[in-house]
Amino acid sequence: MPAHATADPAISVQGLVKHYSGRPVLAGITFDVRPGEIFGILGRNGAGKTTALEILQGLRSRDGGDVRIAGHDPAYERARLRAVVGSQLQSSALPERIRVAEALRLFARIAGDVVDWRALRHEWDLTGVSATAFGNLSGGERQRLFIALALVNRPRVVFLDELTQGLDPSARRETWRLIGRVREEGATVLLVSHDMEEIEQLCDRIAVLDAGTFKACGTPAELVGGLRGPVHIAFSAGAEEIAGLDTVPGVLEVSYDGERARVLGDAASPVLVAAELVRRGLVPADFTVQRPSLADVFMSMTGTGR
Repeated sequence: MPAHATADPAISVQGLVKHYSGRPVLAGITFDVRPGEIFGILGRNGAGKTTALEILQGLRSRDGGDVRIAGHDPAYERARLRAVVGSQLQSSALPERIRVAEALRLFARIAGDVVDWRALRHEWDLTGVSATAFGNLSGGERQRLFIALALVNRPRVVFLDELTQGLDPSARRETWRLIGRVREEGATVLLVSHDMEEIEQLCDRIAVLDAGTFKACGTPAELVGGLRGPVHIAFSAGAEEIAGLDTVPGVLEVSYDGERARVLGDAASPVLVAAELVRRGLVPADFTVQRPSLADVFMSMTGTGR
C-alpha cells in the first residue's frame, strides 16, 4: 500500500446517486481513494461503472451525494478539475489522420504546456511512431498514446476506463506495466474494468459494483480471503498411497478416479496434505492447489462471471 495512505483522500465519494428514467443506476455508493493508490471498480457490463466515472470527471450530473476530486467538486469546479485530472475513457478516439506528434503537441498546448510533449513522446516510447497517423497505430500503440495524452497536464488523479479492452495478451500486459508507471510518477489511478485478472494484477484495493451498489471493498487478498471457499488439491497417486488421507486435519473430502486423487480442504490443508504425503514417501510432481479466486468472489456477489 502507498506509504502516504493516511493522507486526505485524492477521491472522496459519499452516497453517490444517479437515476435514468426513474431507474437507479447508482444507489448511494461511498468510497475513498488514497493518494498514490490504484483503486479498481469491478463490475459487469452495464453495472454503472462508466456512469460513476463520468460523474467523477464532471461529464455527467449526479442526482445525490457528495463528490470531491483532489478537493474539488466536479459538478461546480470543472475548470479547476481539468488542471488536476487526466483521463482515458472507454470511447476514446482521435481523428484517423492526426499524427502522434500532432496529437501530443495539440493536447499539451490545450493544457497550457505544463509538460514538454516531446518528453512524453520519448517517455511513452512513441518516438518511433511520431509521424504515424492514429488510424495506422496498433492497439498497444494507441493505448500508449492515450495514456500519454492523459498526462499532458501532469495530473494528480488519472481515470482509466476499460483500458485494455480488445487488446491481445501481449499488449494488455504491456499496458498494465504502463499503468504502474503512471502511479510511479505520482498520480492516483482509478481503474474501471470488468476484467478480473486486470483488476487483481493492478489494484491496491477493489470495489465490486453490482445493481448500483458496492457489494464489497478491500484488497484482492481480503476479498478472496473473505469468501472462505474450499481449496482444491489434486495429484497422481495409487489408491493404497492415499488411504486414510481424509483423516488429515482440514481435509473435507477425498475422491479418486483411478489415477488422480482430488482433495477438498480448508485454507491450511495443502501444507498438511503435502507433509503427510512426504511422510509416506510420496512426492507427486503434479501436485496442484487451486484456491478461491477473485472470479469466485465476483460470481458469489453478482451471480455472474462477467
